[in-house]
Order: sequence, then C-alpha cells, then structure tokens
Amino acid sequence: MGMRGQRLALWTAALMIAGSFGAVASEPFMAIGGRTTQPVGHYEFCRRLPAECTVRTARPHPVELSRKLWKEIIQINHAVNTQVAPLTDYEMWGREEFWSYPDTVGDCEDYVLEKRRRLMAIGVPASNLLVTVVRQPNGDGHAVLTVETHLGDFVLDNLEALVLPWSETNYSFLKRQSSRNSGEWVSIQDGRSTSVASVQ
Repeated sequence: MGMRGQRLALWTAALMIAGSFGAVASEPFMAIGGRTTQPVGHYEFCRRLPAECTVRTARPHPVELSRKLWKEIIQINHAVNTQVAPLTDYEMWGREEFWSYPDTVGDCEDYVLEKRRRLMAIGVPASNLLVTVVRQPNGDGHAVLTVETHLGDFVLDNLEALVLPWSETNYSFLKRQSSRNSGEWVSIQDGRSTSVASVQ
C-alpha cells in the first residue's frame, strides 16, 4: 500500500471508529471565490433541462456526513464507475462538450451528473453536490463531483476508485457550481485559469 493509501486507510478508520476525521485533512474545504464563467456543456445542459439549473438555496450549509451517508457515497461512486463505460462526447455525439445523463457509456461530466442524480435521490441536497472543473497533471481539463460535508469537501471521480478529500487528489481545482444557485459557477481560488470552454 502506498503512502496515500495508508493515509486514506487511517483517515477512513477515523470516520468509522470515532465518527469524525476533521483533523486528518489539512485543508478540508476549498477556498471559493466570486462568480465565474459557466462551462459551455453545462450551459447547454441547463437549456435542455432547466429544472436542473434553477435550484436556489438561500443559506446553504454542508450536509452532515454520517456513517450511513459515507457508505452510500462510496457505493454510488463505485456503482456508476462500474456501470458506465468511458466514451468521449465526440465518439458518442460527434461533438465536444455535450453533457448528458449516461446509459451505459459516458464522458467525465456524464459520470458526475449521474452520481449527483443518485445522491439527490437518497436525500442529499443539490446545494451540497457540485459539478467541479479541475485540471489534471497533464494539463487536460476534467470534471468531478464535489460533495460538500461538515467534515470537508470530498471528490467522486471516474478516474479514481476511492472517494478522496479534495486535498488528497492530484488535481488543480478551477471552478465549481455555486451552492446557492445550481445554474451559476464560482471560482476556486488557486490562481489558475480554466482549461475548458466557457460562456460569458
């Protein structure tokens, strides 16, 4: 087991045994900036399914991360990652940045949307389930799902089997949906520019 795996095992054990692991993650919450551009794919997704992008939360607060919810998050992340095969938007639709709910195949954003939908179905508020744009170490853009909990921000990713604290990933975090408005996006303060197409 690598060093990161050892840290994750200890961190997970802290959750299961003590019910709290806030001290394990050095930076449990992302630093959020102001409103920013919306990815083109999300903008078009909102035009097709407007109800997905009109959720307003006046006073959002992180969801309570119970042992039961943690188990459900892990199960849903694994289920979607194994039930959906990766395929690019161009291979599926003949175009780039077409966000949709997957059936048997999907792009990274499609995995995110499906995980978000399943977690909402078990009662997690939309304000705590935030589509997030990151940059991979090779410079490519990517999308993951951030789950905002009282113990920190956690990442569900189709390229990683484990559900990790955001600070334990190797990504540069760029922007994510606003927890107050599912149709708006906010920057993540890391001093980097976005690497996916956006609309003003």
